[in-house]
Amino acid sequence: MKNFPWLDNYDPNVPREIQYPYIPVFDFLSNAAKKFPNRTCVIYKKWKINYQQIDYLSTAFARQLVNEGLNLGEPVGVLLSNSPQFVIAFYGILKAGGVVVAMNPAYLQRELAFQINDSGVSRLICDRSKLELINSILNITAIRKVIFTDDSDLDRLSLLAEYKDDLSTSQQALPEDSFSDYLFRGMNTQLELPRVQGENIAIFQYSGGTTGVPKAAEGTHYNVVANTIQFREWLSGLQEGNEVVMAAIPLFHVYGMVIALSMGIALAASIILEPNPKDLDAILSHAQQYGATLFPGVPNLYNAINRHPEVKNGNIRLDTIKACISGSATLMKETKEKFELLTGGKLLEGYGLSEAPTATHCNPMLGENKIGSIGLPLPDVEAEIVSLEDGKTRMPVFIPGELIIRGPQIMRGYHNMEAETKNAIRDGWLFTGDVAYMDDDGYFFLIDRKKDVIKVGGLQVWPNEVEQAINEHPDVIEVGVAGVIHPEYGERVKAWVVKRPDSKLTAEELKAWCAEHLAKFKVPSYIQFIDRLPRSSVGKVLRRELAGLE
Repeated sequence: MKNFPWLDNYDPNVPREIQYPYIPVFDFLSNAAKKFPNRTCVIYKKWKINYQQIDYLSTAFARQLVNEGLNLGEPVGVLLSNSPQFVIAFYGILKAGGVVVAMNPAYLQRELAFQINDSGVSRLICDRSKLELINSILNITAIRKVIFTDDSDLDRLSLLAEYKDDLSTSQQALPEDSFSDYLFRGMNTQLELPRVQGENIAIFQYSGGTTGVPKAAEGTHYNVVANTIQFREWLSGLQEGNEVVMAAIPLFHVYGMVIALSMGIALAASIILEPNPKDLDAILSHAQQYGATLFPGVPNLYNAINRHPEVKNGNIRLDTIKACISGSATLMKETKEKFELLTGGKLLEGYGLSEAPTATHCNPMLGENKIGSIGLPLPDVEAEIVSLEDGKTRMPVFIPGELIIRGPQIMRGYHNMEAETKNAIRDGWLFTGDVAYMDDDGYFFLIDRKKDVIKVGGLQVWPNEVEQAINEHPDVIEVGVAGVIHPEYGERVKAWVVKRPDSKLTAEELKAWCAEHLAKFKVPSYIQFIDRLPRSSVGKVLRRELAGLE
């Protein structure tokens, strides 16, 4: 074992090295179902479904996928908020040998069509409310099968899991199928499922990367299993079969997918599924009602909890919380200290990215948490700081450079993007595009981003995508987009627009235009009209200079 400085600061019970099994991700679910069959797996509104039922239903879903001809390694789209159907579909797709392509339910036509076409999705699971949206893009995508669902399916699912339902198998005119009908057919299909191995791809997670163009990071089963085990070992004190996870962060993002879902399943925890991450009253009520012990989130969520009057006056108590992982933005000292005082739990800042699903660093549970630090590399993660000039020279402690990472969770590459993969992964090292430094104790600190990706409340916004939508307005000549610091959300989107000289276009009109073409969180919060965009000698818009304009 190499002598890395961070190893001396690991908590006593955290292993320095781990042997990771080459198993599929769904083995965590199968094992939990065998050991804790009657333990509640998911809690959603009024419904509770146990581990044996989730395992059974996901297998039925997998069999129907295979029955319909799903091939090993074929991508399947999931356009759902946090719900039992998401969990069943996620594990069902993996059991069938498919690749989960989870999409943001807030996406509109442009964004959905891009991801569907880029990933090669031909089957999609979505909420019933999205059918009109999906039908509007059928002619520009390869979608040939839509499985829809809503809360009305959940009563039927609980009956299905006990073999009590008698459903019709009617097929509609459009390529649509209800979730519960689909499962019913799967139960009557005894096809053998394919053998899925660690090297098979499990997920496509879209990432902005250094170019600002969305790319699908290919995460293998081994990648996800390794990261799940790393974090399970890192969080000292969590016990199998005794934890309750508050899943308020979206499962469609790899952060929620790994930390809330996969690790929750690996712990045989009960997972509280919150469909609306902005419904703070519901989140807090359910966290208290069910005794949440693990609560991953983002800084603005913890800030909102700190300010909530019912939490401040003690009417809502969160003293069951053991650990909270904070990601996606810098965790402020005041936020951490106030939250820990209110709850008695530990709020740990970590770091990860879609290309290493999901985490590579975290502050320790028991040891020192350094304010402003993303913490220590997880077991078996090597991290270096290299020169921004040559990408090779190792930088001394406290000297900034690009953060590069090597470990078992590093993606296989970008889907159908060989050149971008070679640029991102060199000699086994993932070049993150983030500027950081390491101190002499092995703690890492982020100071800037080489990437242009904007993070709004934990969600990624790619400037090129916003620029393209704005550029289509007839009164716009050119536009530059960048992130600007926001005290609550980390960043907000700002657009600097050059409009036609005779145009009467206003900022509010342009925001309304954007709202028709982009998800709400991507719509610029600020629009500034300027005479020209700052550009480099080769004509590239200098976004950092834009961010400095008043």
